[in-house]
Amino acid sequence: MDQAFVFPGQGSQALGMGRELAEAFAAAREVFEEVDEALGQNLSRLMFEGPEEDLILTENAQPALMAVGHAVWRVLEREGGLDMAAACRFVAGHSLGEYAALASAGAIGLADTARLVKTRGRAMQEAVPVGEGAMAALIGVDRATAESIAQEAAGDEVCAVANDNAPDQVVVSGSRAAVERAADIAVERGAKRAIMLPVSAPFHCPLMEPVAEVMAEALAETEIRPPAVPLISNVRARPVTEPETIRADLVAQVTDVVRWRECVLYLKQEGVERVVELGAGRVLTGLARRIDRELEAISIQGPADIESFLDRI
Repeated sequence: MDQAFVFPGQGSQALGMGRELAEAFAAAREVFEEVDEALGQNLSRLMFEGPEEDLILTENAQPALMAVGHAVWRVLEREGGLDMAAACRFVAGHSLGEYAALASAGAIGLADTARLVKTRGRAMQEAVPVGEGAMAALIGVDRATAESIAQEAAGDEVCAVANDNAPDQVVVSGSRAAVERAADIAVERGAKRAIMLPVSAPFHCPLMEPVAEVMAEALAETEIRPPAVPLISNVRARPVTEPETIRADLVAQVTDVVRWRECVLYLKQEGVERVVELGAGRVLTGLARRIDRELEAISIQGPADIESFLDRI
């Protein structure tokens, strides 16, 4: 069965993430130790023990999620003898998840990836003062409708589509007042719900331009190799393998729309039958089923999931 490995983005973090993996597998412990060393921070202790208010900070949540996603892959590789090029046809990641996908596919070294996502998270946290930006999930509207709502709500502020997650779930991002207007307009236009999201910054909108500049500098100094399998790029919803294209896309995705619905549809179009989510949470598993019910979607988070998956292949 053709499958793709996908890696979750920010919002999937949870206290205790990765602890069972570390207790069960030396390969996972090695990943967490390497990330801790690269960052000069005991991130793994924060992941396992908290405090939760520190874990959810963007500059900590991003490297933590990357580490857990990559640790799952490392265990599959070590314990299951899996080879990325033989095990799947594509990798993809939702926003931050692209970094875990690229590390797991061998395009960027783990230590470099940890430093990149730490830099990305800190820059995102600092780009917009807390309280001035916001994001809202519009449930029951498609992208075209959400774009119209965002344009109407923006006025002289910023409001833009940030994530096209599923046919009936689109996230808008920007200035707090404008996003709140968008949420009200969406309900007036028949959206099932409009949910303000508990985020520390307005991701994937023009307010993140300073972050794109920071990441352009950081990525320019980072070695990127062709991945073992193509990455389905967030900003293109098409496969990329060339290092300079990957570098440019990682800069662009800071301010551009995460075209996740289209990414999953591309996988389906190319004959992928199973989407396998590696890392914390089950967000992408749920989205895959909402995008196309014919797709099999499974989540691998802990030892039991790994055992079940390896038994199936």
